[in-house]
Amino acid sequence: MNSQMVLTMGQEALLMLLMVSAPVLGAALLVGLLVSLFQAVTQIHEATLAFVPKLLAVIAVFAVAGPWMLTMLVEYIRRVIEAIPGSVA
Repeated sequence: MNSQMVLTMGQEALLMLLMVSAPVLGAALLVGLLVSLFQAVTQIHEATLAFVPKLLAVIAVFAVAGPWMLTMLVEYIRRVIEAIPGSVA
């Protein structure tokens, strides 16, 4: 295993992490922005008001995109495990 192979595997791992986490982080960001806007308009400053909608949005995204996320991770792990014999020799 040379340094180029290690860098390529690291780059693929980071890209996979970004792709899998993007829907969850995007939903939390969007809901957080909407709740903050609502709080600014109504002048309600309650910390728990921001937490519950974000939690519900993240759960909904996991329910909708969870199978896709799991499939992507399983395929990536399968590729990594299948590449082990070629990288050791």
